[in-house]
Amino acid sequence: MQFWGYKRKEGRAGIRNHVLILPACACGSESARVVASQVRGAVNIVLNTGCSDVAANTAMTQKVLTGFACNPNVYGVVILGLGCETVPHRELREKIQGMTSKPVVSFGIQDEGGTLRTIEKAVRAARDLAAEAAMQQKERCDISELLLGIECGGSDATSGIACNPAVGELSDRLIDLGASTMISESIEWIGGEHVLARRAATPEIHNQIIQVCQNYEEHLRAAGQDCRAGQPTPGNKAGGLSTLDEKSLGCIRKGGTRPIVEVLEQAERPSKTGAIVMDTAGYDISSVTSMVAGGCNAIVFTTGRGTPTGNAIVPVLKVTANAQTYRKMEDNMDVDLSPIITGEKTYQQMGGEMVQTILDVCNGRMTKAEAYGFSDIAVDHICRFV
Repeated sequence: MQFWGYKRKEGRAGIRNHVLILPACACGSESARVVASQVRGAVNIVLNTGCSDVAANTAMTQKVLTGFACNPNVYGVVILGLGCETVPHRELREKIQGMTSKPVVSFGIQDEGGTLRTIEKAVRAARDLAAEAAMQQKERCDISELLLGIECGGSDATSGIACNPAVGELSDRLIDLGASTMISESIEWIGGEHVLARRAATPEIHNQIIQVCQNYEEHLRAAGQDCRAGQPTPGNKAGGLSTLDEKSLGCIRKGGTRPIVEVLEQAERPSKTGAIVMDTAGYDISSVTSMVAGGCNAIVFTTGRGTPTGNAIVPVLKVTANAQTYRKMEDNMDVDLSPIITGEKTYQQMGGEMVQTILDVCNGRMTKAEAYGFSDIAVDHICRFV
């Protein structure tokens, strides 16, 4: 099975060919937005950090920013810094250049003499990169080039019994074809971590999954917090979920049944292909952020109550098995899986149908969040990595 994509020298093919306008700190975010608005083919992210932070959080921000730049959906990068941020724009540029052969340029607002002069130079640079990107031809790419991130948010009772099993079926089928898939949100494995760990390809990976959950609970306990006090969320409860264990069983089901070959830290790039898990927070936007930084070139997002979430770099496909949610939020939902609930189709059938849907997205079909230009990111800063 193949799709039309953009070959990258570093490995996985991109399914989009963006010029990324990347702020090095919060103070560069508005200028980055203006630059992206002036150049067709350019996208920007809004960063709310990058200054006055502890070392571990700075390291995580850098991991995410460099991961964004190296994502296969990105052709080239224009960095906008202020000049006094924790990691200066030139240093960020050098880091990215050490990780990829993509074209990367950077500008500092203080260095260039203010916002207007910086924007003018950055727009010219982005325009030139966009012109180069437009010359790159799509090529036939094997499905093994696909790394699909799998996320859930606003879950309800239909998520665990229909939507997540269908996406789990999708995951299994893609892996059998040679692709890779990734789930995250390790706090939402708690209570079902033993079920997830049974899928481990090795005893070491089994123990890693159990340890990730133990470490998360211990970290929160040391801070005087109980993860079970905030989970399930009020929206989850209103949707019919009663306990974290119940939510976790639904969460891990969307990852399918194939052996787990690797456990990653946040925003870490995989070294293996197959079923992968990433240790992230239980917040959907920060989890998507970490998976995109880890190299996912598409995201499928299951939801029961509905969400408008999107990402500037990677198309986010929203799927629900709640017929009412699909009707009420048709502007945001891409796939209606409610025939599983009504008994018209099985989750296996609908999971199989979504293989073609994902291929369509890889071949250029825009998701609704992508068409709207939605760009949500959140960098998880809880110093778990000190």
